[in-house]
Amino acid sequence: MAFWPKKTIISKSNSSPSQELSQQKNWLHTSKSTSAENKKIHQEKKNNKQTVSPLELSEVAKSQDKNNKAVLKVSIITEFYPPDYAATGQLIEELARQLEQQNLNLEVFTGQPGYAFSTANAPALEKLGGIRIQRSRSTQAWSGRIRGKAVNGVLFTLRAFLHLIKNFRKHNVFLITSAPPFLPIAAYLAHLCLGISYVCLIYDLYPDIAIALGVIPKNHWLAGFWRELNRRIWRKSKGIIVLSPDMRERIISICPEVTDKVSVIHSWGDPELIVPISKEKNWFAKQHNLVNKFTVLYSGNMGRCHDTDTILETAKQLRNEPIQFVCIGSGAKRKSFMEAVKKSGLTNFLFLPYQDKEVLPYSLTACDLSLVSVDSGMESLVAPSKLYPALASGRPIAVICSKHSYLRQLITEGKCGVSVENGDSFALAEFIRLLSSDRKLAELMGKASRQYLQSNFTPQIIAKEYFRVLEKSSS
Repeated sequence: MAFWPKKTIISKSNSSPSQELSQQKNWLHTSKSTSAENKKIHQEKKNNKQTVSPLELSEVAKSQDKNNKAVLKVSIITEFYPPDYAATGQLIEELARQLEQQNLNLEVFTGQPGYAFSTANAPALEKLGGIRIQRSRSTQAWSGRIRGKAVNGVLFTLRAFLHLIKNFRKHNVFLITSAPPFLPIAAYLAHLCLGISYVCLIYDLYPDIAIALGVIPKNHWLAGFWRELNRRIWRKSKGIIVLSPDMRERIISICPEVTDKVSVIHSWGDPELIVPISKEKNWFAKQHNLVNKFTVLYSGNMGRCHDTDTILETAKQLRNEPIQFVCIGSGAKRKSFMEAVKKSGLTNFLFLPYQDKEVLPYSLTACDLSLVSVDSGMESLVAPSKLYPALASGRPIAVICSKHSYLRQLITEGKCGVSVENGDSFALAEFIRLLSSDRKLAELMGKASRQYLQSNFTPQIIAKEYFRVLEKSSS
């Protein structure tokens, strides 16, 4: 996974405008006043002339519009959702809570925890606040392997299709994530059968990622079939949401007909959950002996699309300096990364598993610099969600990416760190040395990070953008 964070309005009036006018008529009919003014008013009433001011009528009209407006009914379908730790699931949960506050009915259809979790079973049906959550049975065969994940994804897609068929009348629009990547197929088939409205939320672009990683050849029949299927899915969708400008350009180059449907909505971090904490007051930093060392943190998925080699080479250059590297999370590259560190004889590395959500405010602030990395050539295929919580933590950011990546523009706009090219471990090591020796500069960059997030990427700001797309797609 990768990512670039009201109540129904009810009129306070207890009677309708027509009832109010009727009450005024009754009062005038029963009034014993014989003044000329009251006679005139009575006559105007009998002739059905306007007796309320234009301003009052305007307010009445607004009240009627609010009451008559249909409540938007949305169903989000995604394989991962808490208590699963997967970034996809945590972000969708935060999005759902924000959308719930914007006058819509919301349901989530998901699976049982299957990626990273402390409990393998969650209620099949529960309601949290106003959000109804339905979890299907999950099959986790060979979940650590690509083929196993593919099989599990296909099975969830089939269950999602059945859910769409059974519940298509209950919702105005379905928000379909690309977790698993086959999931939009279920929405497309349901549209062909029943005409449902759906919006695609694309985290990772397949089959392009599979081709870039060498899983399938570029000219393989499966790649061609998948691309054509994507075009059909996108054309029938009501909207397409991507997480970066690079991903938008990629999709438009594949299917120019959907240009007007594609919206760029970045991921987010929650500045109310993640609050800057000094390491001296941070129990997590104390627990792992990070207080007195300049700490470089990589927190999140160490997947096939992420550059761990540049981090490793940087650590080698800094092996004899008081600098500590901490990697928190899991992913396909984690095991090989740990083996490479051990083989190199490095003692400046600490690997930790995924942390519970309540620990994140402390783990993300137990550092002096946060790292974000994307492998070269992946900039238009994935968008790292770890960037946004890192911004919220009030720490400088160092991004490892290609010179064409949109991430460079973000870091430049935010004035919150640096971006270095893949393989340029020397530049990264020099930046780490600079911040280690100039704590005032590190502090200024950290403040800029948080300010940049608060101005652009909070859950409230991003949820409004989602709401606009969903509202437009439901009509």
